[in-house]
Amino acid sequence: MKTKLLATALAALVLAGPASAAETFKMSHVRPQGATIDVELRAYAAAVDAATNGNVKIEIFPASALGDYTTVQERVSVGAVDMATQPAAAAVDRRMQIASFPYLAGNWEEAKSIYGPGGAVRETMVELFAKQDITVLAAYPVYFGGISLNVDNPQAGSTEPNGIKVRVPGIKSFQLTGEALGYIPAPIPFAEAFTAVQTGVVDGVIGSGAEGYYASFRDVTKTYIPANTHFEVWFMIASNESLSNLSDDDRAAMMEKAVEFETTRWGVAEADQARNEQKLVDELGTKVIALTDAEIAGMAKKARAEVWPVVLEDIGKEWGQAILDKVGAGN
Repeated sequence: MKTKLLATALAALVLAGPASAAETFKMSHVRPQGATIDVELRAYAAAVDAATNGNVKIEIFPASALGDYTTVQERVSVGAVDMATQPAAAAVDRRMQIASFPYLAGNWEEAKSIYGPGGAVRETMVELFAKQDITVLAAYPVYFGGISLNVDNPQAGSTEPNGIKVRVPGIKSFQLTGEALGYIPAPIPFAEAFTAVQTGVVDGVIGSGAEGYYASFRDVTKTYIPANTHFEVWFMIASNESLSNLSDDDRAAMMEKAVEFETTRWGVAEADQARNEQKLVDELGTKVIALTDAEIAGMAKKARAEVWPVVLEDIGKEWGQAILDKVGAGN
């Protein structure tokens, strides 16, 4: 009897075939563990785990543990890293600078229409990532950018030269924006930026916002100027090679949860920005200098006049202008 039962069980296993092993995706992001994005991505990973009945596991690697975001994007492209949620890196394709044009959106409603589902910049970025064998699963709205300084700036609302040297990302639009707003820009890799401010190599940072400065520059942000320099949007991206390893059902579930992830984020991002600005004040004693609408409008006008034409030449004038026309920017 025992022999017969064992034979029956073995036959059933053969008919059923081998059990499919769970796919584990490595997800990179740029913030420290425990930061808002880290918490939200872990919730997304749990949702995907549940929706796929454990077939897809997402392992989160915070604080650029898998490499600088530019390197990570290149590795996602070739399937060496499965996923990332981070800024778009323009090193491979300069046209990706379209996502970080200064003063492209003036408020949260405009930002969602530009960078949210169906938005002109959003659809453009999907196409550009696709050329790198990368699928965009979601956009992640972060904040309107500002200026973090380790010194005072008595003329925070002016665009006249102020002699203050600031770190900017190695992206032309940020470098030119720093100049247009009166600062001396110094392109420095993100990994070296904190030390550069701490040691006085530069006096501050342009390229992030309250959340980023609180997460990564909290000890060197004595002054914060919410100048709305740009709208910071990250993209949840996945390697096409990695996605191809999933069943249709699991891939669809993963994408569905990404849509929910983005929808939730658009609902809380504006309040999250205000909360982080207040955290700078309450927890760090940072002086937040509120600018008037007229001062921000003056900054926007100067940046659009001085920065946009140069960056358009860099990314392709006709190509870029067509996208700006769809956005209705600068009108």
